[in-house]
Amino acid sequence: MKVVITGAKGQLGLELSKQLANYSEYEIIATDRDELNILDANQVSEFISKENPYAVINCAAHTAVDLCETDVENAYKINALGPRNLAIACEKVGAKFVQVSTDYVFDGSGTRPYREDDATCPNSIYGTSKLMGEEFTKQFCSKYFIVRTAWLYGEGNNFVRTMIKLAETNKELNVVDDQVGSPTSTVDLAKAIIDLIGTEYYGTYHGTCEGQCSWYDFAKKIFEIKNIDIKVNPVTSEEFKRPAPRPAYSVLDNFMLKLVNLNTFRNWEESLKEYLEK
Repeated sequence: MKVVITGAKGQLGLELSKQLANYSEYEIIATDRDELNILDANQVSEFISKENPYAVINCAAHTAVDLCETDVENAYKINALGPRNLAIACEKVGAKFVQVSTDYVFDGSGTRPYREDDATCPNSIYGTSKLMGEEFTKQFCSKYFIVRTAWLYGEGNNFVRTMIKLAETNKELNVVDDQVGSPTSTVDLAKAIIDLIGTEYYGTYHGTCEGQCSWYDFAKKIFEIKNIDIKVNPVTSEEFKRPAPRPAYSVLDNFMLKLVNLNTFRNWEESLKEYLEK
């Protein structure tokens, strides 16, 4: 059974390819923009019709949150029209479609972990464009899995590697302490997605590691595990002002994964420790 991965060179795409290689029943078709331009509806339709996959996992996204505020057209093309084209093509051949989404579809004003049925209210171009991608997915494909995740790290550029790199040339760092979420390993997320595509439990899911922390707590834990001696100063989002607003509280509850007995996400500290000790 063929599984097409778009955005296959990104953190999640790389991990999915790695894990799917362990499943004899799946044939991986890893694509990036050179192999498949998801913005070209005709190309997407022809490619999916030709390959006739069992499932398509869309990891392609415009994830530069601040850049999205000015690069609005590309944000909507990649995060909304791309999923739309893939969803339509999947429906034509009866393929399952996984659209990877984000905690940014919520405004972050909540005080308890967000469930899948909570009202969305994005406050950034990135969040709004990703939500539109969700809506197109639901509108055009009947066999869909929308998987919202957050604070992702794996192979490639991410917060964990940035902190370690900065520690090489700095004696102290300022890190935001008033944004709370759940650091999530691509290892855990890829496993959840692979588990899902083997089912017919279609719908919207949250997929993050268990537990929560601030970016400041996250940085402190990274340095603790790596035994790096550096001073970390907690600062507010206002002090660390950036173009796109961030959700102050974006902890996600894997409620639906728990309901279908597919929640295998570990505590974020456990997953982080494994990542840093590789």
